[in-house]
Amino acid sequence: MMATILLRSQPLQNCFSIYRGLPCNSLMADSCSDRTPLHDAAYQGRLLNLMELIAQGFQVNTLTMDGVSPLHEACLGGHHACAKFLLENGANAQAVSTDGATPLFNSCSSGSAACVRLLLQHGASIHTTPQLASPLHQAAKKGHRECMELLLSCGAQIDVELPNVGTPLYAACRAPSAQCVELLLHSGADVGPGCGQDSPLHAAVRAGEANIVELLLEFGAEKACRNSEGKTPLDLSAPNSAVRAALQRKGPCSLTQLCRFSIRRSLGRLRLHRTSNLLLPQSVINFLLYR
Repeated sequence: MMATILLRSQPLQNCFSIYRGLPCNSLMADSCSDRTPLHDAAYQGRLLNLMELIAQGFQVNTLTMDGVSPLHEACLGGHHACAKFLLENGANAQAVSTDGATPLFNSCSSGSAACVRLLLQHGASIHTTPQLASPLHQAAKKGHRECMELLLSCGAQIDVELPNVGTPLYAACRAPSAQCVELLLHSGADVGPGCGQDSPLHAAVRAGEANIVELLLEFGAEKACRNSEGKTPLDLSAPNSAVRAALQRKGPCSLTQLCRFSIRRSLGRLRLHRTSNLLLPQSVINFLLYR
């Protein structure tokens, strides 16, 4: 009986040795392990503790059973100093957890623009293979405009539609985040695609955000579009609501508005920033850029 207890307790002793501050088992350094003090220190932003643990021999890229690294945790906590220290000590900026999250995704989740900027400087990819964990979609979903600005400035795909998530614009409308919706629209996002047949306008109406509805309509959203249930945005709006009033107030697009849509589409999102260089009156340039 005693022998059995000793045999069963041996693996536990190996695990507990980690928490006593001893160096990690070199055989486990590159494989999945349970959550370590390094993960906790990174998530809680305890930089000095992190330095001590690394000095004691903890491996900077040690993963949990779910593939979560200490850098994942530092970014999820929004701790720039900890993330910087981990990266300087060899942390993998491209680490992907089992659910497809990267440190960049976690930074967008926490809203830490400083961590986003840091990871981009260390070569983090804005396009992840597991498409259910897109940094841009997460920033839009959480309403973190500054993170989105950084990603878009690095060429993030603005109209990518993910299964069950939709486009970044759709995610921002669902949030709802008027600031993120405005940024995406001014950056050239297509106002039509959402999630399947559900449009961003449908999402904004469900969220009850009249200001977002007005923004979408101003950028050419189609009021008559129907979702998979055959319903238009007006069908989804509550009676006597500000959202319904906004939908009913907006009439057909004027000729000048249609011209604006056409010119912006011809320029394309990647060339919108060059509109100011066109040989046009400043008033026309301001009109094209919604200034």
